[in-house]
Amino acid sequence: MNWDQMKGQWTQAKGHAKQKWGELTDDDLDQVDGEKDVLVGKIQERYGITKEEAERQVNDWN
Repeated sequence: MNWDQMKGQWTQAKGHAKQKWGELTDDDLDQVDGEKDVLVGKIQERYGITKEEAERQVNDWN
């Protein structure tokens, strides 16, 4: 699924994201709203990892 589709289906995808990245809050996921860059930033912030690692995780998940 590409990120244009993800934005449209974010409500359903939030549950899967919450399972994968349990430290993300509901507010974090609401702020993401299907935007890849925002998701990467939230993962980076919550898990204390590099941007590259967060991007890799998001790309593997998607």
